[in-house]
Amino acid sequence: MADLILHHYPNSPFSEKVRLMFGFKQLAWQSVLIPVIMPKPDVVALTGGYRRTPFLQIGADIYCDSALIGEVLERIAPTPPLYPVQSAGLARTLAQWADSTLFWTAIAYAFQPAGLQSMFANVPPEHAKAFGADRAAMRGNAPRLSAAEATANLTDYLDRLENMLADERPFLLGAAATIADFSVVHSIWYVRRVQSIASILERAPKLLAWADRMAAIGHGTFGKMTSVEALQLADSSTPAALDATFVHLSDVAPGDRVTVTPTDYALDPVEGELVQASASMLSLRRTDERAGTVIVHFPRIGYQLKKIAV
Repeated sequence: MADLILHHYPNSPFSEKVRLMFGFKQLAWQSVLIPVIMPKPDVVALTGGYRRTPFLQIGADIYCDSALIGEVLERIAPTPPLYPVQSAGLARTLAQWADSTLFWTAIAYAFQPAGLQSMFANVPPEHAKAFGADRAAMRGNAPRLSAAEATANLTDYLDRLENMLADERPFLLGAAATIADFSVVHSIWYVRRVQSIASILERAPKLLAWADRMAAIGHGTFGKMTSVEALQLADSSTPAALDATFVHLSDVAPGDRVTVTPTDYALDPVEGELVQASASMLSLRRTDERAGTVIVHFPRIGYQLKKIAV
């Protein structure tokens, strides 16, 4: 099997989600550290403009969004399962809520003045300013929770999650971790790291014990790779064969020039030739002078597909 290459940075919540999934699956992987803010020239060369963190590279195939990365890892290593048959629907639904509603609530809570002061205490002012401008551009006109609203909402969500563990089950849906656990834990992990505002978590002791169990899973075994090496690998590789089944969408067909754009934040379109539209994934072929020909894959949910007018 080709190397699993995670393009990430240490403090990225969604990267922590994927790193723990590597540990859960006991997979070996390569770590490519990328910039926290734009510009990200090596990232753009591989993704075509997708700027979220993380993304997974397997040769000349680029998988965007942690939701899709979970599906890819499940295919590569089915055991232990992230999506056990008896609870797959519930696990996926809880994961989607956690990756959206819970995540943005946790971010709004962490980014209150006391949290920001703690996060950037040892960072030069110009770096903190650049980070703030970058994240503001990513969010655009999306609505933002105030600190008071985020505190109230997060308090309620913590109580709900604590209630899920009230019967002493080790994980949110039972005896084994599922995709729901990995999608919830990264928000808790992020808030917990901001010590000045982490006391809100003390209301949920069972949840904190669960978070410790999740952390104990670890990150698997990994080596280090540079972004230049990752680009060279993509350029020398051939994308994997795609499923021949194509789920048609209105007037869009294989071979059409299209864009795929997130629907919530970081609304940077990726343009390419549509080569696959499955029930759960969209795949574009694109060529870059450094990365060569790559296939960039996106989940269906959370992304908009548009045909480019000729």
